Amino acid sequence: MRLVRLAQQPSRVAEDVRAALASLGRGGNVVGGVALIGVSPVEGRPVEAVVVMPKGILIVIGVDLPDPALKLEAPLGGPWKADGWPLVHGDTSINPATDALSLSAACTHRIADVAPGAGPIGTIIAVGPYVETVDQPAADLAGSVRVLYPTATTMLAATVSLATAPRPRSVRQARDLIAALAPDAPPMSEEMLLGEGFSVHSDDEPTVIRENPLVAVAPTVPVRHPGKAKRAAKPAVPPVDPARAASPVQPVRQAVATKPTPPAGQVPPPAAAPAEPAPKKPHQSKTVRWLPVAAIGLLIVLLVAAISVASGGDDTASTRTPPPPTPATSPPPPGSSAVENIQFTSRASAADQKCASHAYGDVQASLQRTSCAGVKRASFASSIDGRAAAATIAVVEFPDTGQATAFKATADTPGGGGILDLATETGQWQGEVPVFEGAAYQSSVDGKAVRLVQVVWVPGPSTADDPGLVRGAKAALELPVTG
Repeated sequence: MRLVRLAQQPSRVAEDVRAALASLGRGGNVVGGVALIGVSPVEGRPVEAVVVMPKGILIVIGVDLPDPALKLEAPLGGPWKADGWPLVHGDTSINPATDALSLSAACTHRIADVAPGAGPIGTIIAVGPYVETVDQPAADLAGSVRVLYPTATTMLAATVSLATAPRPRSVRQARDLIAALAPDAPPMSEEMLLGEGFSVHSDDEPTVIRENPLVAVAPTVPVRHPGKAKRAAKPAVPPVDPARAASPVQPVRQAVATKPTPPAGQVPPPAAAPAEPAPKKPHQSKTVRWLPVAAIGLLIVLLVAAISVASGGDDTASTRTPPPPTPATSPPPPGSSAVENIQFTSRASAADQKCASHAYGDVQASLQRTSCAGVKRASFASSIDGRAAAATIAVVEFPDTGQATAFKATADTPGGGGILDLATETGQWQGEVPVFEGAAYQSSVDGKAVRLVQVVWVPGPSTADDPGLVRGAKAALELPVTG
């Protein structure tokens, strides 16, 4: 929630209102929008704030009670009671919020005049100086008015329940509305408003343009690869000539048939020449008997030759073994990088232009004053001296070197804030989530880009001057960071 202070707020509860609005975060983190503090939608009648949100508008009006209360009964159409005692406000007012509701109605008409179709418009009656519990009837809660003591919890619940437009307001619509309600408000860049959750396009623009155009390519992918059709056609190749195929097969069948003991009926039994079959039998059986032996011997010779060739190849390879691998010839596993003998494993990386939305402290305030060109963030798991560690890196880019140098000076100031860790925001840490308190810090500037590095032990505790963490932070300055 970006606060733009225009004038002094009229009620005593104004400080609590500002603190509650500031607690709503930035952009999509919690609730985004622009809070015009002290603006006067109706001439001469300032309110605590008019909050222009992507999906609605809130009018915040303060009501000061006589004393703090533990319980406030606050029906919109009836008298109020503080700890059981009736509260009166003037002679004709039914309750202290009567005038506030009248002013809210006038502001609503004014907004509807300057921005027709502005979407849901809600009203928050902020009571103070302190109320522990506000009891509002269910019928009133079904409407667009909330009575509450401004805290982070109550303000968040009210904004979520009252800003209910189906589509976010566009950047152009937000600018026009802010200019109509607060002509003296400083101009806001498109990047700034996009960071608060406003959309690029108008509400009436078709949403089809946000679809991925690559989905139209899907129907053109063939169902069956052409190669499969070619393989299926292989059986249709003309068969081998039967005469050629039969010639080698026939002797094999004859040899197999003659290897067993031949039938006795096939041997001629003439007595005149009994010696002719006898020499043939030993000769044929000897040939058949030695065929497997010859085949085994041939296999042994081939096996020995293969082993000798392989041994010669191994010897050749061993004689040509290159020197110890360097990072250029032996790259680390995907997602890992080694710098100064410290291994870093990527856990998350992203890039966008919502610089201030990812920052906190003075660093966030600095990014709110100057528009950045983009921010790249990355999270790494590491091991330093055998101990698990985690590193978070942010590279913030600016339009010119002067802004980059000024931003680095702000970030280097102790207690000046920093950039939030990406993997912690997106829940991508594996195992225990690191806590970047007492982290070792390093920074560098390269032209228009400023790099911020924090390294901690996992688990902690960590100290900023720990030698191992300092060495890891310096090494992380050299890590590649991609969006």
